[in-house]
Amino acid sequence: MQILIAPNAFKNSLAADQAAIALAEGLKESGLICSLSCFPIGDGGDGTMKLLIKHLCLNTVEVNTIDPLGRPIKANYGYDQKTATAYIEMADASGIRLLADNELNPMKATSQGTGLMIKDALVRGARYIILGVGGSATVDGACGILSAMGAKFLDKKGEELKVSPLELLELDRIDLSGLDKRIEYCRFTVLTDVKNKLLGSKGAAFVFGPQKGASVEQQEILDDFLEHLNYIWTTQLKKDAGRLIGGGAAGGVAAGLWAMLDAELLNGIDYFLKVTDFDKKLIKADLLITGEGAIDLQTLDGKGPFGVAYRAKALGLPVIGVAGNVPLQTNEQMDTYFDILIPTGHGAVSLEELKKCTAENLERTGKLIGKFLQFASKKTVK
Repeated sequence: MQILIAPNAFKNSLAADQAAIALAEGLKESGLICSLSCFPIGDGGDGTMKLLIKHLCLNTVEVNTIDPLGRPIKANYGYDQKTATAYIEMADASGIRLLADNELNPMKATSQGTGLMIKDALVRGARYIILGVGGSATVDGACGILSAMGAKFLDKKGEELKVSPLELLELDRIDLSGLDKRIEYCRFTVLTDVKNKLLGSKGAAFVFGPQKGASVEQQEILDDFLEHLNYIWTTQLKKDAGRLIGGGAAGGVAAGLWAMLDAELLNGIDYFLKVTDFDKKLIKADLLITGEGAIDLQTLDGKGPFGVAYRAKALGLPVIGVAGNVPLQTNEQMDTYFDILIPTGHGAVSLEELKKCTAENLERTGKLIGKFLQFASKKTVK
C-alpha cells in the first residue's frame, strides 16, 4: 500500500512538515506494511513560503527589516535567480508569531516590514513577487507595505500621515509618485487561503481582527478605516476592492495590493500544488492522509486539506482527514471529499493543552490509522 501524507500546518502549534513526520512515525509504529511518502502542503497561510523554498530548492536571502511594531529584525525569503522571482512570507516580518500576546494591537501594527522585504527583492532584480499573506498581525490594507516602498498617505492639508488605522481615517490622497520605479517592471501575486471580502461582518476587521488582538470597539474602527481606504482607492485609483473575493485576507493587504499595485489574487493551495507537481506524487498513492488544526465547512472554501482531497477524489482515492477539531456531524459536502475524519484530541483538555500535544497526538493518530488498516486488510482477506 502506498500512503501519501499531505497535511497543512496545525495553526499556532505545528508546522506542516512536522505534522507529516509525526503521522508517518505513528504509521510506522503500527507495524502496517506500507510505503510512506510525506508531502507537507501550504495554502497561502503561515509557513507556505518555507515549504515552497524547500520543494523548489530555492536560495534564501537574509534581509534586515522590522516587525509589526517597528523593531529591527532579520527575515528570510526565497529567490529564484533564473526567473527573477521572490517568494516572500508576510508573517516573517509582519506576523502574529513575532509578538507576545499582550503586544497584539492592529491599531498600531503595520506591514512596513513586509514592504522592506519586497524592496530588497526589487533591488536584487526581482521581476515577480509571490507573497503569502497568512498569519499577519496587521489590519492596514497594505498601506505599510506601500509606505516602505515610497508611497505617501496625505491628509487634506497635504501632510503625511502615519500608516496606522486611526491616522489613516484622515486620509485624503495617496501619493504614489515616490514609489520605487522598479515596481513598474514587476508583477505581484498574492496567495490567500480565505475568500472573505474586505468589508462588513464577514470582512477583514470583524473576522480576522479578533485574532490580531482587536476589541469589539476596535473592530468597528478598523472596518470604518478600511471602508474609507476603499473609498480613496475607488475615487483616486478607480479600483473598488469592496467586492473582491479574498480581498479581506491579511487585514486587507490582498485588497490593497490589488488596488495599488495591480496584484493578482490566487487560491494558495491551487498555486502550491501546481508548482510543486503534487499530482505526480498523488497518482502513485493508494490512500491520502491530510489534515490541519480544524477541518470543517470553512475547509471546503479552498483550504489546503480540501485542495488535496479534491484531487484525490478525482482519481478515486480514499481520503482520511485528521484535525484537532472536526465536526460532530458532517454533511454531504464533507462526506464527498473525506471518507473518514479523525479528531486528534484525547480526553477533555483545553485548546492550549491540545496545541502543546499536537505532535504526540498526531503520532498516536497515525498509529491508530495503521492499526485500523491492518485490521481492515485482514477482514478483507478472510
